[in-house]
Amino acid sequence: MSASNNNNTFDTSKPVFSISMAESSSSTSEQERLLPIANVGRIMKQILPPNAKISKEAKETMQECVSEFIGFVTGEASEKCQKERRKTVNGDDVCWAMSALGFDDYAPPLKRYLERYREIEVDRANQNRAVNTGDMDDENLLFHTKSKQQRDSG
Repeated sequence: MSASNNNNTFDTSKPVFSISMAESSSSTSEQERLLPIANVGRIMKQILPPNAKISKEAKETMQECVSEFIGFVTGEASEKCQKERRKTVNGDDVCWAMSALGFDDYAPPLKRYLERYREIEVDRANQNRAVNTGDMDDENLLFHTKSKQQRDSG
């Protein structure tokens, strides 16, 4: 599963998940390892013109690809954690795995997303703490309530 240290290539001859196509039609475990096809289709539609159609075959192919990709990157991150005697794969491990596997163009934007996500989580925790302890004035309470409503509706 590890990338080659020489040229950042990976062995695509060994799939992360080895389930034959014959098994895929009836296997519950096959369906559990795949992202929901409705979600895959929704993501695909976001990039296409409004009147574009996506065939079932295209959705299923993309579903296989993205599920395999997630397993591949997660497996690499997991190997790193095992070597470091850690049980939890975190966002930094995923970013590291992206680079280690040769996806260098994707690692920096993913890292920026992760940093922003963490900032938002800290802000949210601070707001919740202020609300729960009553340390918020009326204006901040109103802002917090509106922000929460916007997050919940979007």
